[in-house]
Amino acid sequence: MSATRRQILAAGIVFTGAVSELFAGSASAAALGGHAGYGPLLPDPAGLLDLPAGFSYTVLSRQGDPLRSGEGLVPSNHDGMAAFPGRRGRVHLVRNHENRVTGKIGVPTVEGLTYDPAAKGGCTALELDGRNRVLGERVAVAGTAVNCAGGPTPWNTWLTCEETEDRAGTNGYTKDHGFVFEVDGADPRRTGAVPLTAMGRFQHEAVAVDPRSGIVYETEDAFQHPFGLFYRFLPAKPLGGTGSLRAGGALEAMRVPGVPDLSVIQETGARFEGVEWVPVPDPSAATTPIRLQDFGPRGITHAQKLEGCYWGAGRAGGPGSVYFVSSFARAKDGSGATHFGQVWKYEPHRRRLTLVVVFGPDTDIQLPGESPDNICLTPSGGLMVCEDGDGAQHVYGVNRKGEVYAVARGAQNIGTPDAPEWGEFAGVTFSPDGRTMYVNCYTPGTTFAVTGPWR
Repeated sequence: MSATRRQILAAGIVFTGAVSELFAGSASAAALGGHAGYGPLLPDPAGLLDLPAGFSYTVLSRQGDPLRSGEGLVPSNHDGMAAFPGRRGRVHLVRNHENRVTGKIGVPTVEGLTYDPAAKGGCTALELDGRNRVLGERVAVAGTAVNCAGGPTPWNTWLTCEETEDRAGTNGYTKDHGFVFEVDGADPRRTGAVPLTAMGRFQHEAVAVDPRSGIVYETEDAFQHPFGLFYRFLPAKPLGGTGSLRAGGALEAMRVPGVPDLSVIQETGARFEGVEWVPVPDPSAATTPIRLQDFGPRGITHAQKLEGCYWGAGRAGGPGSVYFVSSFARAKDGSGATHFGQVWKYEPHRRRLTLVVVFGPDTDIQLPGESPDNICLTPSGGLMVCEDGDGAQHVYGVNRKGEVYAVARGAQNIGTPDAPEWGEFAGVTFSPDGRTMYVNCYTPGTTFAVTGPWR
């Protein structure tokens, strides 16, 4: 998180820049330009989730309940998530569990689906019918570590990312960690528990796939100096389903000529032509973390706390762009400047990088104040941001005018009556038909399906 809630209320946060850039490629995005939300949030009598009038929720799953497969208990630390279409109108939800080695309910080990039995992270998969009734819930991959975010593929699988670089023998692990794993929510055994080692071993956060080329863009969430890199993976067999990524490929890191640290760029609209991609010397990081490796005399471009990543389709069927988020930067940590969040746009066909949105100190305390994290585009062209910080936790929407409105507020007090606390939101995603928003509360792990008059 970028700051405490108390600091945010004192300083405020505001968007600057071309917020409309975030909605590029959505044919119906203009419909969001005329409203700023769905009205005030109403207290939930059940004390779980506050929503606007006309909206309702269903609890799909809670940590500690039995998995319907009988494989064990629903794991804790619900994080990144995506929804995929199934047969006969069904929906497959694939959900991350950001578990480390101790302290929480781990993902049960299942034969054929477990990478490292000592690791407690992984994914579970839910199957829903057209009315959001749970038909099944099972382990999708186990024995992975710190599964924070990831991203969907054009062939309807989920890429789950380990946000750790721990090696075998560290924290009790029996295998190296820091990889991406592919998960098929409809048939987990088709993908198994195979690390996609060619995609690099580092503190992964999120990925986005170019649906034309099959290139996978990856963010590295490193908040300590030296900071993370922005990567692209060139699969040896593009767009071939699960086999394409397992077939290996080349990993490269982004170099912006003359810019070793993205945090120093503060002017929205700042544009850099001729972006370069440099081969990663050792993607396996056998002896040296990738961000510390020798990229030659011209170096490489770093950024603090790279997190969310998504693909924006081009207008009128044109080439698209990849957007990625720097959640914050702090000069005291070694960044070249301090900011409360940036959103960058990279246009592969132009080799152009543009800073499109900055979050920074100002006066409007109504804006989401705990730095941007994973960003979800809605089917109707909106933008959803999960809040992660101190104080009350919200899911915020943003329209094309940059107006921010609350969609949901967590009501599960995990503190005390005198010192209340609420778990962060994570994994916001929409059903394939756009009628349901799915979202996780990280603690206590709870998955909600929210329905109502979505525009």
